[in-house]
Amino acid sequence: MSDMITADLVDLDLSADTKEAAARALAERMVAQGRVTDLDGFLADVAAREAQMPTGLDGGIGIPHCRSEHVTEPTLAFGRSAAGVDFGAADGPADLIFLIAAPAGADDAHLTILSALARQLMNAEFTAALRSVGDASAAAALIRGEEPTGAESVAEGAEDSVAVSAAASAETATGSPDEETREPERPFRVVAVTSCPTGIAHTYMAAESLENAGREAGVEVAVETQGSAGFTRLDPAVIEAADGVIFAHDVPVREKDRFAGKPTVDTGVKAAINRPGELIGEVRDKAARGEVTAAGAAGAAGSSGASPVERGGGSGEGYGTKLRVWLMSGVSYMVPFVAAGGLLIALGFAIGGYEINKAPSVMDHFVWSQADSWAALLFQIGGVAFAFLVPVLAGYIAYGMADRPGLVPGFVGGSIALTINAGFLGGLAAGLISGAVVMAIQRVRIPAALRGIMPVVVIPLISSAVVGFLMFVVIGKPIASAQKAMTDWLSDLSGANAILLGALLGLMMCFDLGGPVNKVAYAFATAGIAVSDPSDSAMKIMAAVMAAGMVPPLAMALATTVRSRLFNAAERENGKAAWVLGASFISEGAIPFAAADPLRVIPSSMVGGAVTGALSMAFGATLRAPHGGIFVVPLIGNPLLYLVAIAAGVCVTTGLVIVLKGLRRPTPGAVAQGPGGADPSATTPGAKRPVAA
Repeated sequence: MSDMITADLVDLDLSADTKEAAARALAERMVAQGRVTDLDGFLADVAAREAQMPTGLDGGIGIPHCRSEHVTEPTLAFGRSAAGVDFGAADGPADLIFLIAAPAGADDAHLTILSALARQLMNAEFTAALRSVGDASAAAALIRGEEPTGAESVAEGAEDSVAVSAAASAETATGSPDEETREPERPFRVVAVTSCPTGIAHTYMAAESLENAGREAGVEVAVETQGSAGFTRLDPAVIEAADGVIFAHDVPVREKDRFAGKPTVDTGVKAAINRPGELIGEVRDKAARGEVTAAGAAGAAGSSGASPVERGGGSGEGYGTKLRVWLMSGVSYMVPFVAAGGLLIALGFAIGGYEINKAPSVMDHFVWSQADSWAALLFQIGGVAFAFLVPVLAGYIAYGMADRPGLVPGFVGGSIALTINAGFLGGLAAGLISGAVVMAIQRVRIPAALRGIMPVVVIPLISSAVVGFLMFVVIGKPIASAQKAMTDWLSDLSGANAILLGALLGLMMCFDLGGPVNKVAYAFATAGIAVSDPSDSAMKIMAAVMAAGMVPPLAMALATTVRSRLFNAAERENGKAAWVLGASFISEGAIPFAAADPLRVIPSSMVGGAVTGALSMAFGATLRAPHGGIFVVPLIGNPLLYLVAIAAGVCVTTGLVIVLKGLRRPTPGAVAQGPGGADPSATTPGAKRPVAA
């Protein structure tokens, strides 16, 4: 910080009584030094940052900060207020105020200043010295770390928090020289995770606070700081050896399942700053009582804030499983764009006709009283939503692989895939390449002082450049050629080939009822219509996929109605809901039935889905909307025959399920159905299967 603060940027008698006035007084000093070019513009940027989240910290500290195009070089100004200024801290006004200014785009400087200063502010000697220092030059020198009054050692600690923690652990484990002759008692060991929305100030202050409290209590503390993007994981051996866990976070803890099965204290990040000793005492008490978190709960799918990385792709899984999770991450984030954009486009066609795609931009021509203008508006909004499909697919595949650092190269690669007409296949390739590049960069060892700039400068810069080069120069053209060949092949499908494709897609849609295979078929279909003027073959494929996906829940609903005695009370209730779910194209409505009796329900559903998919293709039904079920029938080409195809598949599946369930014979001494209608012989390992008549 040697060039960031001078005596001219220090005000030891700050008279401002509001945070706006305090920021203005300190900013005026920056203007006088030529470090800020536009005072009002810079203060507007400070106020915008302050509006996102208060910058007051407990202990009488305020750190207003921002990046601004009106800043010429990274700058830090300091003010000391006798009366105190309210920056939103819970414990009251701040008397030590630091205004941090960084040029626009200079994330590296901004993050470095914040993280280093945050570490220093947790040292009581440092803040006490600032409160008692007598002149501006001494205060500036103290902040720069030039005074040996505790600030120097703190500054060194800010360079490498891991070294601080390791030294503390070594000191605790070794003991005093007088104890070397006897076996030292094993210290209590705690692992902690700290994180905050910005991933800088509070994250590192909480880490420093916990480490300091651990040293005072004779407890080994190892902290994982989960910064604004990406993080360095604690060694699994360190986690395994820990006696307790502290989560001090305001955003979800990433890969939380690593810490399952241990006594855990879960709290906000400010609690670790304000009362770290209490948290350490609390986790020790839980350990003494034997309280631990459930082994599976922390990593369960659907936990709050869990990312795709948290739900799969762990080190113990095979590559095939990881690949499936990564691809599903991209598809799951893409589907809402497909639904919104596709339905808007379909409504535009329904209102304005098939020539609506030739309408002028609604920005240039919109008449409130004309239906065609509203149709054009819906169509053009849907087209904008569709333009996100490939970038979102690529971005979130990379996110599933490498967490947030993968988003930038993923979106860049996906956008390039659109630019070079590589389409859906290009998006898949861009996402996988982006995630792999980021993961490779993250394996490189870097100095601790540079870790703050990695997620916001180095990783996005290098990964985007590499992915862009590969997509534009190396693999983009072959993928674009493959995409064109596949599109041409689909356009040429007719007769028996089209019917076979419809049957195959129907089988896939009904195989796992919303699972990975189902999603592959759905993504294949939606990719074909994700253009402003999809081909006739693409619309036929979309129609076949949606029709087949409606079959399983509708068939289960019909079966529970016509042969209710074959189902228990819970299944009959599920059957009522399945009518609505099936009609809405929600295949998951059949999952309760498939889970209870998979050997009968899933094959029956697949046969019915294949019949429906084949008939839909044979009838030439087309569909521009990617979702909606029977509610978008007016948007379907050949709607009556389309409904006939669905009805045929439903009847086939219903008949097969009834026949197979009717042939079921319970083993002697066993009940016919287990809890929830499950057949014990079908679901219990080692049980004898009933012999079909």
